[in-house]
Amino acid sequence: MATTDIKLVRKRSPEIVYRPPRKEDGADVWRLIQSCEPLDENSLYCNLLQCDHFGDTCIAAERSCDGALVGWISAYLLPDEDNTLFVWQVAVDQSVQGMGVGKKLLAALLDREACENVQALKTTITSDNKASWGLFSSLARRRGGELSHEPYFRKDAHFDGKHATEHMVTIQFAEGASDDLRGNWISLRKADEARSDDAA
Repeated sequence: MATTDIKLVRKRSPEIVYRPPRKEDGADVWRLIQSCEPLDENSLYCNLLQCDHFGDTCIAAERSCDGALVGWISAYLLPDEDNTLFVWQVAVDQSVQGMGVGKKLLAALLDREACENVQALKTTITSDNKASWGLFSSLARRRGGELSHEPYFRKDAHFDGKHATEHMVTIQFAEGASDDLRGNWISLRKADEARSDDAA
């Protein structure tokens, strides 16, 4: 019986650039969020304002080969707590899921000059959103932060029974964590480069 050599080819990860959003990204952000269930859809105008007015605390992931927007985080500094970053939404296109894009978006955002004084991060998550719980739990571990949560926007009291209760998740970062994060971000980039070299 003839034998056939089977060659396993590792799929090369696409090069992704993490950058501040531009006004022109608004429509692409809107379409990305529409494709990422169970995220709540916003108006296109809302996403345009996020890109324009809150560009310092929002971030886009762009695939280099075709310019497609494949990742997005909208966030802002709380008006009465400018050392606290509130993350509104995290969206990752299905084509790049499993590649750590969400983690790298968060790392790159927190490494921004606009976030240099951030001591805590807040976000809201429904109890059944396993991906988001995993993402923010991982961030807390990487930065040595303390994660806590409590019901905040309640199903009946705030959503008129039409949306699951949102839990307010708070990550209190340890002192000096920004330096640790910068090291983690560099490590993530080096790991990406190594995978690309191996696949070449």
